[in-house]
Amino acid sequence: MLDAVSSFGHEPDFADPDRDTPHEECGVFAIHAPGVDVARLTFFALFALQHRGQEGAGIVSFADGMAHLHKGLGLVSQVFNEENLATLKGFHAIGHTRYSTTGAVTLRNTQPYVLETFDGPLALAHNGNLVNAPQLRRELLERGVGLSSSSDTEVMIHLLAGAGGPGTDWVSRIRTVMAQAVGAFTLTIGTRDAVFGVRDPWGLRPLVLGELGEGGYALASESCALATIGARMITEIGRGEIVRIDESGYEILPGIEPQALSFCTFEEIYFSRPDSMLQGRLVHQTRQALGRQLAREAPVRGGADIVVPVPDSGIPHAIGYAQQSGVPYSEGLIKSRYIGRTFIEPTAELRRDRVAMKFNPLPANVEGRRVILVDDSIVRGTTSGPLVALLRRAGAAEVHLRVACPPIAHPCFMGVDMASREELIAANMSIEQIAAHIGADSLAYLSIDGMMAALREREQTLPLQFEDASLAVGGYCNACFTGVYPFDGVPVDLQSKERFSGIVGLG
Repeated sequence: MLDAVSSFGHEPDFADPDRDTPHEECGVFAIHAPGVDVARLTFFALFALQHRGQEGAGIVSFADGMAHLHKGLGLVSQVFNEENLATLKGFHAIGHTRYSTTGAVTLRNTQPYVLETFDGPLALAHNGNLVNAPQLRRELLERGVGLSSSSDTEVMIHLLAGAGGPGTDWVSRIRTVMAQAVGAFTLTIGTRDAVFGVRDPWGLRPLVLGELGEGGYALASESCALATIGARMITEIGRGEIVRIDESGYEILPGIEPQALSFCTFEEIYFSRPDSMLQGRLVHQTRQALGRQLAREAPVRGGADIVVPVPDSGIPHAIGYAQQSGVPYSEGLIKSRYIGRTFIEPTAELRRDRVAMKFNPLPANVEGRRVILVDDSIVRGTTSGPLVALLRRAGAAEVHLRVACPPIAHPCFMGVDMASREELIAANMSIEQIAAHIGADSLAYLSIDGMMAALREREQTLPLQFEDASLAVGGYCNACFTGVYPFDGVPVDLQSKERFSGIVGLG
């Protein structure tokens, strides 16, 4: 958990909890199910993926050769109602819920994007970010293609519409675009006759396939969305693969030669819902394993009385830490689930203490206790200080902060709002300096080797079997920890985002 203040000289009380975390940029979904209200199922699937984006949502359905679109700003439950869902006819649809990395939160940038093409309507939803989007955008403009936004998703749909010319089948077009794009792109695509799912050749973002009991198939960013609509997860789509779903069923096709698997570590640490399955294991179990490893590496000298999570994302990590350390687990902070993004401006006093608007301590649980506070991550670092202060004001004798991932010292260019290098506290301070800055009695992070050992800790018998053996071992993108990015031959300026300026990652 972390905040939006780029100057480390600011008081930590000015932290904004909503900005003091890494943010994912969207969830995608697709479904083909004859005789089923696919728009309603898509709504509930997006509701399950709400944690991946809270700024806008959209659904496109297809019927009688036409695309039917409704999208808007806000939460899924705010965008859709019975009246507008009733207009989304057809047996297949795609959906999207959005978090933007940069740029204005406007309806123009909300997905899915829809175009009318020579071969009928085309819709696209995207999770990720293209690092070569400026180059692709420039090529489109030079060809006379007009663009209405700065979104890399708009670039992709125009490439897809024009790839190969009229008459080229959609799978061939998708392969052409996959060969042009560099970066993270998990896509759902809707056409007149079918829906498609696409995963980039590095496998940076997840995509899973499920079967509905009443017939039909669905694709989703996470398995929790499949479970919500009563679908059974079949498999995780491999890197570089294309899935086609139509009236004849589903087919998994090769799209582009897969590269070394570089699955985003933060999907396991923070982004994905704890009840989702990733790489054959429940995310909640993976996070407990991270917590156990953290306890092995970073016990508190002199002992402690209780382990307290930063809710909600730190809960499974703290459970694992308590299991391994033998220190009792206890709630010490209560999180308001209804603060969210409000249109009512808080008073100056509340603005100065945003953390207190979102978290309340439990004095009876922490008073006089030596507390181990467990969080999933620290990005900018200014929310941690107010949380430590809250526990001290509630009577905690000591507060020792333990973080279930390594220090984040490098920005992400693959579709995660991880802040600039200038804002990342671990890029500008030592661990000792960070501990002093946030006022903790001690601070420790999980090591990279320890993190990888925990992520690769798999049960011998898994509920799912993967054809791709590398999925059972796990290959991860750890660029935000190491500064080593997965794209060969793509120069990345770690000191600025100049290479990627002028394009907004809306996936």
